[in-house]
Amino acid sequence: MATKRFGYLDDFTLKNSKVGIGTSTPQEKLEVIGGTRGGDVVVTGIATLTSSSGFLNKNTSYTGNIKVESGESGTLSGGVVVGTGLTISVGTGATTGQGSIKSLKVSNTFTPPIGGTNDRPSAPQPGALYYNKDLKTIEYWDGNFWRQVDNTTRRGRGIWAGGYSGPQASVTKEIDYFDIISGGININFGELINGSSNMGGCSSATRGLFSCAYQNPSSYNDEIDYIAIASGGKAGDFGDRTVATYGGGAAASSTRGVWIGGQASGTAVNVIDYVEITTVGNAIDFGDMATLRRYAGCTSSPTKAFVFGGNTPSATTSIDTFTIASKGNSTNIGDLNAQTFNATACSNSTRAVISIGAILASPYAGTKRLNSYELASTGNATDFGDLNNIRARSAAAASNIRGVFGGGDPSVNMESVLFSSKGGGTAFGDLCRDTSIDTAMSGVSDSHGGLGGF
Repeated sequence: MATKRFGYLDDFTLKNSKVGIGTSTPQEKLEVIGGTRGGDVVVTGIATLTSSSGFLNKNTSYTGNIKVESGESGTLSGGVVVGTGLTISVGTGATTGQGSIKSLKVSNTFTPPIGGTNDRPSAPQPGALYYNKDLKTIEYWDGNFWRQVDNTTRRGRGIWAGGYSGPQASVTKEIDYFDIISGGININFGELINGSSNMGGCSSATRGLFSCAYQNPSSYNDEIDYIAIASGGKAGDFGDRTVATYGGGAAASSTRGVWIGGQASGTAVNVIDYVEITTVGNAIDFGDMATLRRYAGCTSSPTKAFVFGGNTPSATTSIDTFTIASKGNSTNIGDLNAQTFNATACSNSTRAVISIGAILASPYAGTKRLNSYELASTGNATDFGDLNNIRARSAAAASNIRGVFGGGDPSVNMESVLFSSKGGGTAFGDLCRDTSIDTAMSGVSDSHGGLGGF
């Protein structure tokens, strides 16, 4: 059988056990000068393909599939185009180089790494993609946080619900809405099922939920009301909490709402329960707070709920947290820089701003004081500045840019803060309450930090 064959026009060289095609001075066992094409290229051993100016520096086209078998290595850099019906397969035991790919075009599907919240890559590079099965969303690592990839356009609507004025028995059903982007005067939205105050409110991008209500006459309940944020009207019955309370806090991710603590039978409770916001039905037990807590300020990042201050029944500085996607108890992670009897909080996806409210039960007087807390940290809060007005039992709502504090004894207006800067509050508009009811309202929005996005 012939061991060498070439045509009349070929430039074929066999020299010193080296083979050259298109060269008279071959340097390798097989060297090919010029463009090459191949079908169903199979790499069966450790192989390195180079050119004088870098790997695949020239265009190379494959008419079939490329396979890198288990136990082998492969490196791709430059432009990679995968045609319709073709694949690049890398075996389970294969190793791949981390070359630079200027562009990657996939005509069918591309699947990023997949897993739960606790399975996220431990050392991702900025820009890394990941599909979170727990949250059912694509995430990317921005260098500090996992952020949800979310192209939903939100209108930036804030909602105030319930509240009282004067004697606490004088509660209201009123629901109002306002524009978080522009401010101005509130507009009437509709009504709760019953007159309520001291509720915990939470929301997704489409629904607002309210529970833990003090009602007239001097009662509290386990009812959960819900509204469609984009439209007005009367609230519907969602279901019931696991315990009847008032003065509890609430927080939410894009899919799950949680209620935290509150007061029942004259004392604070440590109960946490949850609902799936897109459904209707009764709440389910989630876990317990590390301590009894009522009138705490609550907010969330896309993955965690945060609980600031409140009373146990004495005023506290405690900051607690837990992961919204999984059940369990809260843990203490730091302290506010002032004790508070009833805090109010709001956040974007990275920073919370907390209104300290009243620091003592008697005399029950609010403050202008604000704290700031970085949601990725496990330390203490820092000073943010002061509100323009004294507030106790105010309400809060937020977008990813601005937080708004409304009402709160003795204030009857709104003021806003920018999460990106510290320095205090700015006048934002007026409430439109039909009887000047402004204390112990509940606030939600369609664009808060718990919804993630970018």
